[in-house]
Amino acid sequence: MDTTTSCQAGHLPHTVTWGLLGAWALHDLEELVMIPGWSRRARPRLKRALPWVPSRVWDTLDVSPGHSSTAIGLMGLVVAAAAADGARTNGRSGFYQTTLIGFGLHSLTHVAQSVVTRGYTPGVVTAPLVVAPFSLWAWRRLRRSGVPLAQGGGSSAVLAFPATLAAVHGLAHVLTKARN
Repeated sequence: MDTTTSCQAGHLPHTVTWGLLGAWALHDLEELVMIPGWSRRARPRLKRALPWVPSRVWDTLDVSPGHSSTAIGLMGLVVAAAAADGARTNGRSGFYQTTLIGFGLHSLTHVAQSVVTRGYTPGVVTAPLVVAPFSLWAWRRLRRSGVPLAQGGGSSAVLAFPATLAAVHGLAHVLTKARN
């Protein structure tokens, strides 16, 4: 039986858990390629579109290629750990489920950023083409396999995603400053 197209009660295909890492890698490949230099090139347009945003905010968005790749790598470690925990627990891990929810919600932030800034933002192409569809598909597979929603999964993701993003960028800042 092809486990990527059918789910038996209690059995979860590894494509649901490890697929999170694969979908993340496709999405973050777009970011890895597009982030360096994007904010510098987009800054004049963004300042016109969002004149109320202080200059120091724009300064924080202009990260070096080293910072960007370090942050993406660190986030990859988080996502890989979540996917591994999901595979180990047959999708029941709160860490995996929270990461999956955060990944899916993350697609909305990319689309919203592009709407607000009236243009391309790194990640907006793969957000609706990879991130959102994978997340929805994975949740359907979890439900069909009878996997219960982890306690506080949705609210945890709303809090965990920005905290994880801040931690990853903070650590990337420290690591890239140490190399310079």
